[in-house]
Amino acid sequence: MGKDEKEPIEARNEVLVVGRVSGSPQERQLPSGDLLVSWRVVVDRAVKAVPGVRTATVDTVDCTAWTPGLRRTARGLSDGDVVQVEGALRRRFWRAGGGAASRCEVEARALRRLRKAASIPR
Repeated sequence: MGKDEKEPIEARNEVLVVGRVSGSPQERQLPSGDLLVSWRVVVDRAVKAVPGVRTATVDTVDCTAWTPGLRRTARGLSDGDVVQVEGALRRRFWRAGGGAASRCEVEARALRRLRKAASIPR
């Protein structure tokens, strides 16, 4: 390459989320007939105290699984399980009420339970 040519940049969309499952995963069928399982992962934020400024201490990340194996794994998750999700950030659009709506979510390509939820003695 000449000195005025730039190296090509490889575009990437990779996400790694580690946190605890919030609620129960939900399976649903879209109008297209596609099946997906969705769940939420809560990730603690590193707390940076700024005097007089209140900030969130967690992030809640929506995740989806589309392939049969990942859907099966996701359906087996329980509230409080600690998981690792690898995937890509997607923005999904749909019609709601009088207009369009959208949501960003992680489309999982790998899902691993790192620790089962702690049992609560009764």
